[in-house]
Parts: sequence; C-alpha cells; structure tokens
Amino acid sequence: MKDWATDGWLIPQEKPTECASAFCDVERDISDVQYENVSADWRFGIAYKAALKLCTILMYTQGYRPEKSLAHYMTLMALPLILGCGRDDDAIYLDVSRTTRNIVENISVAPL
Repeated sequence: MKDWATDGWLIPQEKPTECASAFCDVERDISDVQYENVSADWRFGIAYKAALKLCTILMYTQGYRPEKSLAHYMTLMALPLILGCGRDDDAIYLDVSRTTRNIVENISVAPL
C-alpha cells in the first residue's frame, strides 16, 4: 500500500477515521436491503455500498484513504493487500459489482 501512496492513489492519514459510525451505516444498509418494497436494483446498490464501506474501514485501519478519482476501485483492490491473497476473488467480485452498479445507476438516471 505504501507504493500506491507513493503513486498518489492512496493518501496516508495519521489517525483512522471514526469507524464506529461507519459500522452503524453498514448495519443500517443491511437492514434497508431487507425491505421487500425496495426494488432489486436499489437493494443491490445498497448492499454494494455496505460492502464498500466495510472495505473502506479496513483501509482506514491501515492508515490510508483512497484518492478521490479512483476511490471505489482502489478501496476494493486493497482488500487482498490487507487481508491476504486469499481475498483476490472477493476483490474481483466486488469490482464486478462496482461496474454493474455504475451501469444500473446510469440506466436509472438516463433521460427519457
């Protein structure tokens, strides 16, 4: 991760961001996903947001935050760096979810 910071993809931070409130956000999102009156597209987006928040918490505990232009991608790709290469498939799955979420959101806001 130090190399990524050197390349400008991550920004070191001296003290981790408050993680307790982030965990509360994740719990809320997981609860919201279970509402049946929420469309599948929105539930997917909410679940993705919860997973991203958990990965962000992991990054914060390592003393980094992502640079804004690649924030989601770098956060997800850091997962195996933090938890070990056994999480490569998880990072790939979450990145595919990121791309899918972007497609779904662009379709849902496209002008008619």
